[in-house]
This record gives sequence, structure tokens and C-alpha cells, in this order.
Amino acid sequence: MKSLFIFVFISIMSFHLLAQQHQISAKQEQLISSFFDQLVNQQANKQNAIQLSVSVLLENYPEKIDTVLNIAINKYPNEYKQIILGALKAEPALSCDVIDIMIKANVAKSSDIVSIAISEEPAYASEIVTTAISHSPNEIENIIRVAIITEPIVAQSVVDNSMLSYPEKILDILTGAIKAIPDQVANLVKDTLHLFPNDAEEVVQVAVSSSNSKNTRDIIEAAIKSGVTEETAITAALAGGASQSDIAKN
Repeated sequence: MKSLFIFVFISIMSFHLLAQQHQISAKQEQLISSFFDQLVNQQANKQNAIQLSVSVLLENYPEKIDTVLNIAINKYPNEYKQIILGALKAEPALSCDVIDIMIKANVAKSSDIVSIAISEEPAYASEIVTTAISHSPNEIENIIRVAIITEPIVAQSVVDNSMLSYPEKILDILTGAIKAIPDQVANLVKDTLHLFPNDAEEVVQVAVSSSNSKNTRDIIEAAIKSGVTEETAITAALAGGASQSDIAKN
């Protein structure tokens, strides 16, 4: 009986504590919302008012990123670009959290959010892309394509990191990369085969089917230099839609 009394007492105290925490959280959210409105209204440059207001709040309350961004999104859903830029200017290291929150809010396509974020913080491109893919695996090809077009210099790190994070999606990632930088298809094939040598036939086939026919021989040569037999590379190229004239050596 004593044990039951203690259990009931602890349960009641826990309930009251949770209720108090919820009240405190609600008051904090109201306070941040009020601060946000004041900051927006005080900005002389109304065009960037939301961006600057998000930045100011996150510089002071980085631990409240969920609250700040959700308040901004609820008030100004069409200004998602300003919200993203404001958050990243304040706390670049929170790039993944920003992407996570914005995609969950469903204010824009994942690829659009990725493009905005990478333009602002290219140093976090790989992390931004892998976070976006985790939410939108069906958009992976477009996410990769947009990321590379936005900042071509990060292409290799984005592709390699995405493939290692999602090895079951390497062909989609490769296709997106080829569409972004078609002239680099041979290098993309080499990089992919370096990471996944056992997927040579599929890699060559997809590379050929996703490329201009003028690149077919370069793809085959890239595969051969990566340790694939010429016969295997040619067979895969034919499966990818190559003709005998495409395959022939110059």
C-alpha cells in the first residue's frame, strides 16, 4: 500500500512539473513571437526585415531555433528564402537544423530549399544535401542536380558524401550529377567506381544512358582505368543504349 501511495505521489508531481514546463514553454513562445513582430516592424529596410529579424533572434536564442523558425514560417510562409538566409547568417553551423525544419514545414520543394542554403553556406553543402535526401528520398536526383548547379565546386564532396550515406541510391545520385555537369561524366564514373567497384556494370550503363553519345567512349575508358574489363564495360554500355559506332575507338 505504501509503495502504491509513493507511486501515485510521484505521478502527480511529475504531471504538475510537466504542466508547469508546458506553461513556461508557451510563455517563451509568446515572448519570442512578440519580439519577432517588434523587430520586423522596426526595420527600415522592409525588404529584408524578416531575414534580419530571424538573424537577431537566433543570435540571442540559438537553442530556440525550432521556435523561432516555426514562428517566422507561420507568419510569413511565402518569405521562406528570407527566413532561411536569416537563420544561416546567424548560425551557419545549424544548417542541417534549418533544412530539417524548413522541409518539414513544406513551404517549398526540397531542391529549392537546398539551392538557397548552399548559395548562402557552400561549406555545409554535403550536410545540407544529405539532410534534404533523408526527408525527400524520391527527389534525390533533382536535389543532387540542383546542389551541383548551385555550387559546382562542391560537386565531388556532395556526390561522394551522398553515395556513402545512401549507397542504395548511388545510381540516382550519379544520374543527378551527370545532368548537372555532363562534361564531367568520365570523372564522375571514376569517382563512383572508386567507391563502389562491385557496381561497375550498373554504373557504366546508367552513365551511358544519362549522357550524350559522344561521351560513351570516355565512359568506357574511365571504367577500364578503374579496373573494369573492356568486355564488361562495352557490354554495359550497349545495355545503356550505346551503338557500335559510339563504342568504337577513334
